[in-house]
Amino acid sequence: MADIVDTLINDGRFTTLVEAINRASLLQGLMEPASITLFAPTDEAFSKLPSGTVGIFLDNPPELEKLLTYHVIASRIPSTDADALSSAPTVEGSTLAIDTSDGIKVNDAKVIEPDIESDNGIIHIIDTVLIPQSIGELLVTS
Repeated sequence: MADIVDTLINDGRFTTLVEAINRASLLQGLMEPASITLFAPTDEAFSKLPSGTVGIFLDNPPELEKLLTYHVIASRIPSTDADALSSAPTVEGSTLAIDTSDGIKVNDAKVIEPDIESDNGIIHIIDTVLIPQSIGELLVTS
């Protein structure tokens, strides 16, 4: 089995996410042994952001790191355990809302493919990029 980063690369739907992980210097951290959950937005999810948003983040590594770590939980949460949760703390420091009333939603993002296993964690593919409140202002002021 591959680590999270290699799993994303091998899948082919995450070129923007992998580039962002690399730009934010998080590549090594996501390849190390751990037990994490990554809510992974696809390239299509990134394309739904307002024009220029990805560039703003790629050119601003500290904010990019906040954005990316907002998608990471420091424990492995398989979809079968999501029913027991209403929220989960992120590595970024904020909390994600979890709703399992109709599939699995994390904040406003729908999990479109759960439980992709990797050596160092689990990936849930989401249809929307999660934006923490702490950097939402960056999008409004840019």
